[in-house]
Amino acid sequence: MTEARNITIIGVDCAVDPARIGIAVGESVNGTVLIEDVQLGALDPAARIAELLSERESALLALDAPLGWPAAMGTALSQHLATDHIAVDANRLFRRETDLFIKRAIGKQPLDVGADRIARTALAALALLHNIRARTGLPIPIAWSEKETANVTCIEVYPGASLEAHGLSSRGYKGNKAGHRTARVELIRALAPQLKLTGSALQVAEFSDDALDAALCCLAGSDFLSGSAFPPEDTEAARKEGWIWVKQPDGRRNAT
Repeated sequence: MTEARNITIIGVDCAVDPARIGIAVGESVNGTVLIEDVQLGALDPAARIAELLSERESALLALDAPLGWPAAMGTALSQHLATDHIAVDANRLFRRETDLFIKRAIGKQPLDVGADRIARTALAALALLHNIRARTGLPIPIAWSEKETANVTCIEVYPGASLEAHGLSSRGYKGNKAGHRTARVELIRALAPQLKLTGSALQVAEFSDDALDAALCCLAGSDFLSGSAFPPEDTEAARKEGWIWVKQPDGRRNAT
């Protein structure tokens, strides 16, 4: 495992409704993420992120949304006609290679981008990324290694899987009830050695699961930068479908 670079990480908990988009700003210092700000419901999230990028020489965008669709779905549907049989297993049709891998390696099943409402979030995330690129004039390529040298890059992350990889439960913290807030407070305390929130950032993350997820995106980004995240098993497939970067529970760079 390599030492994490000092770099700004912008965690984005993506959503169709801009009011539910969480944006966290942090810096990874020797494997610890220092969160300096968490915002929820920016009127123009692309403008806000573009502003953040303009203030920094280098940054990593860690987006909580699928950035691609299953290759098998595209192949199967490109020539499909109504009533035609589709001779593809449903999990292969609706799930990407990275979704199947996360289930095997972490035990957490990502939502099926080909079948669930998460597809709308994925589409919104791609539109957000497009708008950020248009506003900044930056290409913002996907990073495939912590050694990428572009000033601003992006990756796909999944807070629920990151929590499990750090040995914490991903259940019970999403919602507006008192018990959900208590669960968020406990998660933040448990993550204190790796994720430090203070002041207003702490208050916002305790108040909203979307805001906490944005901070967790920063944590996942730090895991990527440190070289402790699972790399793609099949790089070609990952470039087509996307890849969820999540910490290896044992800290070693090997596939499960």
